[in-house]
Amino acid sequence: MDSLATMDFPAWGYGLRYQYGLFRQVILDGFQHEQPDYWLNFGNPWEIERVHVSYPVKFYGAVEEKVLEGKKCHVWVPGETVEAVAYDNPIPGYGTRNTINLRLWAAKPSDQHDMEAFNTGDYINAVINRQRAETISSLLYPDDRSYQGKELRLKQQYFFVSASLQDIIRRFKDSHSTFDDFPEKVALQLNDTHPSLAIPEVMRVLIDEEYLDWEKAWGIVSKIFSLTIHAVNPEGLEKVPVDLLGSLLPRHLQIIYQINFLFMEELKKRYGLDYNRLSRMSIVEEGAVKSIRMANLSLVCCHTVDGVSRIHLATLKTRVFKDFHEFWPQKFQYKTNGVTQRRWIVVSNPPLSGLISKWLGTDAWIRDMDLLLGLRDHTEDTSLQEEWMMVRRVNKIRLSEFIEAMIGMKVSPDAMFDVQIKRIHEYKRQLLNILGIIHRYDCIKNMKESDKEKVVPRVCIIGGKAAPGYEIAKKIIKLCHAVGEKINNDSDVGDLLKLVFIPDYNVSVAELVIPGSDLSQHISTAGHEASGTGSMKFLMNGCLLLATADGSTIEIIEEIGKENMFIFGANVQEVTNLRQKGLAVKKSLQFARVVRMVAEGYFGFKDYFKSLCDTVEGSSDFYLLENDFESYLEAQAEADKAFVDQKKWTKMSILSTAGSGRFSSDRTIRDYAQNTWGIEPCKCP
Repeated sequence: MDSLATMDFPAWGYGLRYQYGLFRQVILDGFQHEQPDYWLNFGNPWEIERVHVSYPVKFYGAVEEKVLEGKKCHVWVPGETVEAVAYDNPIPGYGTRNTINLRLWAAKPSDQHDMEAFNTGDYINAVINRQRAETISSLLYPDDRSYQGKELRLKQQYFFVSASLQDIIRRFKDSHSTFDDFPEKVALQLNDTHPSLAIPEVMRVLIDEEYLDWEKAWGIVSKIFSLTIHAVNPEGLEKVPVDLLGSLLPRHLQIIYQINFLFMEELKKRYGLDYNRLSRMSIVEEGAVKSIRMANLSLVCCHTVDGVSRIHLATLKTRVFKDFHEFWPQKFQYKTNGVTQRRWIVVSNPPLSGLISKWLGTDAWIRDMDLLLGLRDHTEDTSLQEEWMMVRRVNKIRLSEFIEAMIGMKVSPDAMFDVQIKRIHEYKRQLLNILGIIHRYDCIKNMKESDKEKVVPRVCIIGGKAAPGYEIAKKIIKLCHAVGEKINNDSDVGDLLKLVFIPDYNVSVAELVIPGSDLSQHISTAGHEASGTGSMKFLMNGCLLLATADGSTIEIIEEIGKENMFIFGANVQEVTNLRQKGLAVKKSLQFARVVRMVAEGYFGFKDYFKSLCDTVEGSSDFYLLENDFESYLEAQAEADKAFVDQKKWTKMSILSTAGSGRFSSDRTIRDYAQNTWGIEPCKCP
């Protein structure tokens, strides 16, 4: 949104105004506990409530067929109606008068139902109706393991797309009498498959409410939608049970069936009765639970399907959507994700921002990140190196003060700050990081006192939340605390090694942590990270990356050179080959030792950590921690070696920032505007 506004593109963003955020993470005795995130408790000073902008959103009910002017039409008679009320969040551009809008929807009960209940004295029912309606926009990501959770998630998705589309169509109709120009005036970008219900919803509106015939409506719909997909595995694609969809949105299920029927007929013309292929590509999945494949629905309709990095596109074409790519190769593109430098340098790191402007002789890089390449001309200048080191030290002192305030631990800004902050997940391999820390601790414990003088002091910082139902991820958090408790209180180690877990990690915390980091770990098993934007934020701030060749990291290597990073581990093809061979991984005695230390209770909680240790044993080691462990330790040793030579480290840091321009969201959005939406900048006079 920041990039859209700054580059003067005419755009709106839509979302849900959740009452409660994801959750507030509280750590008690090393265990994660979830508490409600009351982020709206004291209001939001940036939003504008638009009480006069509201739309009815319908659920349940039945579909009736009627004949209107000799033509059969469908009328959806809902069983429940709620109101979507708009809250606007203006998004100003940088260096331009253009300000665009992020409109968020809050769910409120229908006034009609409220009044009927009050008028009959049924106050309890009125309150229940209000609570039922407001639940739709109460919680971000409700747990969908139960039927009720799945229904609420689907309600949220439809509530969001219905309100947004009513708003879009209303504004279009204000200045157009027909829908002929709709594809010329409207481009709708689906962010993953969660808003895919927008497709049958637009069809429903055009056919049932605007009385267009199917062919004309489909001609419009197939020109306005494009999709950004984030999945890396077919198993991760969203599916909705037919029974649930039919109960909640009966008319939409009919429309999806019709879309699928026509698509199947189209496939038969190309492939004949190849039932295996037809079954794989069908929007409707037959099976124990008959389901709608939301990704297939999106692929059938959208004119462009975007991956979020070059390697991700290859994954989509060869594995996730192989059949669809063979059928529609022209649909598939990629646009590597980006982040905005205006937040991740200018706002979060003002000293660095000022230093860059000083040495480039301009602040125009804030709008044109390619200008950062000019820093390469000054990398050997000792004055820049000294000023760069001073900026980094100021940020490290700020971070060390934050750590002391948060968890009461003093850490030295002279140590290397080694950071991994992101969602806790097995594929992101925080466990590999912790096992590496255990190995480092074990080595220091067994060193002679004279050898300890050669050790590079490290403060290892980990932060992130585990999904409430993800037990292994929660055990990784507990292990981090158990290991930290042992290391941080061991006099043999002292300040040579500290392990810090930052609780309740969020974007505001990241604005403190990222500028103060020396080394940042992005160590997912190759082939599992679609893109990854955390690495881009660290890169912009001159932090060196220790990473696998995965997601956008491959493109970062191209920009700054492998010699300015610490790359390790199996690549995507090697991971695939290893799994095909049945995980015949490289055996590592060092890995076996550190896992045994955990399994035998060296850090306590022996029984609790058993299942965690089991996930990395032999054929169970799906994310290849043992295979990559030796390579990981070698990369860490290279980082130590580079850190000792502060002049070399600083030069690598400057080159990291200088090469980060490609990863600005300005470039991403410009690519979407030119190659997907077909829009031009529209500057406010």
